[in-house]
Amino acid sequence: MTRCTRRRFTLAAAAALSACAAPGVLAQAYPAKPIRMIAPYPPGGGVDTVARMIGERLAARLGQPVTVENLPGAGATIGAAALAKSAADGYTLMMGSVVDYSIAPHVHKNLSFDMRRDFAPIVEVANGTVVLVVNADFPPKTVAELVALAKSKPGQFSFASSGIGGLQHLNAEMFKQMAGVDLVHVPYKGTAQFLPDLLSGRVPMSIDSLPAHLPHIRAGKLRVLAVASRARAPMLPEVPTMIEAGLAGYESATNYTLFAPAGTPREAIERVNRETNALLQAADVRERLQALGIVAAGSSVEAITAKAGAEMTKWAGVIRAANLKFD
Repeated sequence: MTRCTRRRFTLAAAAALSACAAPGVLAQAYPAKPIRMIAPYPPGGGVDTVARMIGERLAARLGQPVTVENLPGAGATIGAAALAKSAADGYTLMMGSVVDYSIAPHVHKNLSFDMRRDFAPIVEVANGTVVLVVNADFPPKTVAELVALAKSKPGQFSFASSGIGGLQHLNAEMFKQMAGVDLVHVPYKGTAQFLPDLLSGRVPMSIDSLPAHLPHIRAGKLRVLAVASRARAPMLPEVPTMIEAGLAGYESATNYTLFAPAGTPREAIERVNRETNALLQAADVRERLQALGIVAAGSSVEAITAKAGAEMTKWAGVIRAANLKFD
C-alpha cells in the first residue's frame, strides 16, 4: 500500500469513526450546565419555598445546580414574561401556577405572553389547600347552613378577598354561582390585611389558602366549613370537601407547576418530569409540603397540559358569569 493510499484509507476511517461518534459528542445529554428556576413571587412566600425545596432536590437528581431567581410583581406576570422570552433549551424553568396564568389575561391588559402559546407545562408539583373559613361566632356550622342563611338574607353577608380578580375573589364568585346566593365582596390588599376583620367578625368569611388561617383555626378563632380540593385534605381529614357538602364540581387550589418556554426539547421536559415525579415520592418532601398546607401532586406532561387548558376555560367561565370587569 502506497503512502498516498494509506493516507486516504486513514482519512476515510477517521471520517467514518467521527460520523459514528458525532451524535454522542455533539448532542450532550441534558442537563450539561446549571439550570435557572424563576419564582415569580417574593422570597419567603409559598411559591418561593416550594421552588427552593424542589430545586435543591432536583439539582441532586440532575447532577447540575438549580438556582432559584425571584422575579416578583404584577400578579406573577413579570416572572412569566421573563420565562416566555427565555431560550427554549431546558435551562430556564419556572415554578408557577396554571390558575394564576388562567386568570391573568382577564385581569392584566396587554400581557406579552399567553400560557397556551408560550409555556410548556412540565409537571404539576403540588396544590395548596383552599378552605371556606368563617369566624368562629358566625352561626352556620356547615355549608348547607351557610347557603340557607345567605338565601334567607340576600346581600347581607360579605366575604373577604386579597383583591379584585384574585383567586380568593373568584373562589367566592364560583361559590355564589353554584350555591345560588348573593354575597358582598370586600377586597383587601392581601390576606394579612383582612385577617383582623375576619377574626373580629366584621367580615364573616373567606375562601382562601389554608396556611395563614391554620393557627387561628387551631386556636378556635376560625372554623372551616369545607375544603375546595377534590379529596379531603390530609391536614384536615374531618372537614368535608365542597363536593361532599353539596356543590358538585366545586374545586379550587393554589397550584404549583413547573413550566419551560414553549419549544423546549422534549428530552429536557421528559427528564425534568421524570425526576420531579420521583422526588415527590420521598416521605420528607411530602411531609414538608403538608406542613405548609400543600399536597404533593405529580403528573405526566400530557395531564398537566390538559389541566392548564381546562383551568383557562373554567375561570373564564366564572368571570363571564359574574360579569366582572377589570380596569
